[in-house]
Amino acid sequence: MSVDRTRRQFLNSGAVALASGWAATHLQDSPVRAEARTGRTFRAGAFAIDITPREFPVIVNGGVSERTADRVVDPLHARCLVLDDGTTQIGIAVVDSCLLSRPLLDKAKQAASAATGIPTERMLISATHTHSAPSVFACLGTDCDERYAAHLPGRIAEGIKAAQQNLAPARVGWAVGRDPKNVFCRRYLMKPDTALTNPFGGTQNDRAQMNPGYRNANAIKRLGPVDPAVTVLSVQSPDGEPIALLANYSTHYAGSPTISADYFGVFCRRIGELIGADNTKRPFVAMISNGTSGDANCCDFDRARRKFDHVSVAEDVARAAHDAYKRIRYHDWAPLIMEQELLTLNVRMPIPDEVAKAKAYMAANLAGRKPRTWTEVYARETVLLDAMPSTRELKLQALRIGDLGITAIPCEVYGVTGLRIKRASVLPTTMNISMANGCEGYIPPAEQFELGGYTTWRARTSCLEVQAEAKIAAAVVGLLTKVAS
Repeated sequence: MSVDRTRRQFLNSGAVALASGWAATHLQDSPVRAEARTGRTFRAGAFAIDITPREFPVIVNGGVSERTADRVVDPLHARCLVLDDGTTQIGIAVVDSCLLSRPLLDKAKQAASAATGIPTERMLISATHTHSAPSVFACLGTDCDERYAAHLPGRIAEGIKAAQQNLAPARVGWAVGRDPKNVFCRRYLMKPDTALTNPFGGTQNDRAQMNPGYRNANAIKRLGPVDPAVTVLSVQSPDGEPIALLANYSTHYAGSPTISADYFGVFCRRIGELIGADNTKRPFVAMISNGTSGDANCCDFDRARRKFDHVSVAEDVARAAHDAYKRIRYHDWAPLIMEQELLTLNVRMPIPDEVAKAKAYMAANLAGRKPRTWTEVYARETVLLDAMPSTRELKLQALRIGDLGITAIPCEVYGVTGLRIKRASVLPTTMNISMANGCEGYIPPAEQFELGGYTTWRARTSCLEVQAEAKIAAAVVGLLTKVAS
């Protein structure tokens, strides 16, 4: 079956039936089930390299206006894993950062490839999306901390090299847990004339609002489902000692003081404790990637405010991961297959009249300072976008580890999109990693643009064409089909 046909059927909503039929035909005697006949050795190596800033203050990303930090609450890491099936080596890194640009990651991959021999197209690097780390990508009201950004690619490459140097015989397995307690759709349909508006966002008469507040009488309903899955990939030594664990969960972030890895860092420590990795002879590396959390966070706005923080969220997610971990069936060997595709999409460019109004607003109100309000931020975004190319090239990936599929998407992906990809996947278990191999912004499903709201407002972090979500989802489903062939 061709990849193009797979995409067409996905776009026509026939992907679920396609996946089930393909799986019944092609996975009856998969390479994992045939592992006893291979005689091959599976190897894995992991390393967590410290990327905590050493010079202060640093600019911090993740807010409407720019912030700085001058202290460290907990360290930041690039957590790296190299896998080898005897034929193919792949590198995976999950970095404690809000957003990582394509040029920065391409530089890190080129350096890592030169040091390891692993082709750049077999490397997957993603950001956790902590909002408490140094800024290495300018967006909204925050500029890039150029001093820290210059230091980061080399450290990521060093981490991947060290992980490769730690390669040793291993076995691998995966399972899925659930944590519905900390993931809720944050985007709501509002009563007419009650949603926040933005004169420079490219929308009119907005009906959608992000984070409307708890029990807001003007909030009618949530605008999408969420994915509560906690998907776990575990790597152990042949005698059962933990080597590494890669998890995936779809909540945006929990919130923590700066500088911090947020709940992602606490999770990595806590899951090691739960599985007994602290009592083993070899170092253990845990990592957790951000799933499809573009319209999700920890806040249940339908109810009264509950008490949570980055520590409690990490505990809940770690326990869900541990529940999955206890059910894993390990394989002494599994095939590694990875495919990459470059997809060019149009940008929703502002029209000349919008640019002229934004420039006039900035001249009258900003007076050379950085923006502080939504209106100021989006006026500047309009001017900045006008000077940028009218297309963007996205790097998409799919990775197969046995019967586990992993997609890598350089965007902030909605929960509904992630669930559709999982249903359409030809592999029995699929993990979607967002903000991977670049940061190309939010990709709302096309119908969501009619409602407006923050994630549709035109900016460097939300500028792709209205059909971008469907095209990206179809492309990664096609890649999943290709790696499963």
